[in-house]
Amino acid sequence: MGFYAPRNLKIVKGEGQYLWDAGGRRYLDCHTGHGVAFLGHRNPIVVEEIMNQLEKIMVLSPVFDSEVKEEVTKLLEKILPNHLTYFYLLNSGSEAVELSLKLARRITGRRRFISFINAFHGRTMGALAMTWNPSYRKDYDPFPWETGFLPYNDVEAVERAVDDRVAAVIVEPVQGEGGLSAATPEFLKTIRERCDRAGAFMIIDEVQSGFGRTGVLWAYQRAGIEPDILVAGKSMGGGFPVSMVAVREEVGARIEVGAHGSTHGGNPLALAALKGGIRALLEDHVVKKANEAGELMGKMLERVASENPESVRGVRGLGLMRGLELRCNPTPCIQELQSRGVLALRAGLTVLRLLPPYMITKQDIQELGEKLGESLKAPASKKAT
Repeated sequence: MGFYAPRNLKIVKGEGQYLWDAGGRRYLDCHTGHGVAFLGHRNPIVVEEIMNQLEKIMVLSPVFDSEVKEEVTKLLEKILPNHLTYFYLLNSGSEAVELSLKLARRITGRRRFISFINAFHGRTMGALAMTWNPSYRKDYDPFPWETGFLPYNDVEAVERAVDDRVAAVIVEPVQGEGGLSAATPEFLKTIRERCDRAGAFMIIDEVQSGFGRTGVLWAYQRAGIEPDILVAGKSMGGGFPVSMVAVREEVGARIEVGAHGSTHGGNPLALAALKGGIRALLEDHVVKKANEAGELMGKMLERVASENPESVRGVRGLGLMRGLELRCNPTPCIQELQSRGVLALRAGLTVLRLLPPYMITKQDIQELGEKLGESLKAPASKKAT
């Protein structure tokens, strides 16, 4: 079933920030499987942990304890905010969003949720209800609950809409697929304050922005607030499917046996991958390196934008979650980049999105800037402007 338009490119190998096609050509990967390979392809620490676990056991229900589960629990204590004392592991971002919404619905007894214009939270039915794009939602209603979509970064809209009918507000600190808009601290603080007053939960979706990608461990921390529920995934497992929901004590303590479940969530290989991902994050100073590379990348994109005002409106995003807002459909430019050895993707209607691994080098960024400039000036891209 052709849910995705094919790239007509056969990839046979990945290592670090690079991919190779069947003809042996190397590509700088700024696509990374929609951001999954932030820790690089075949991160050696992640590979080591998965290989070690393969020698022991591959299948184990979460009802059983295991050595790797105990090790992951201790490592999570080093990266999770102190106020989030309970966690549950799943397989994908959509699944994690589903659980966060189910918890808010179950505990508050309310059926109304607040999301934002251009938000993307997943494609399963509950998560899709919180995803704004009308083309994704088409023909799938009615959804499990009522959703109100507010303008992103609109403080007054939040103050008006969040009342005692609302179960939760779910928000991305940096919108991924929606166009790389970054939340202002005032916006996130207002959501926190309104949720406190209304008795609603604040859910932070960091499936794409979290785990160091924006130059801090969790992007929401720039605002100095504490969410009730944190949703994470993608890069945490170094490429292996794993996601997480972490919640406050008062939420976790109210969870009953049988309220949720997952056959493969927290399986031994996922636990091993997560162990490797957290080790890599801590041992290779990923947050610091992502912040430094993100600053270089931001300066490069600003330069490209200034040199191509006829094609580029501006620079979007934070850290290594970056993009160029174009004056046209970004697809022709993405195709031009691919022909020059760079893989990228789009966000929203007009943003060319770049999600490179944290080990991207100064030379990589310089070459990326050159190829972006060439692609923006290419006849196909200019014709689409």
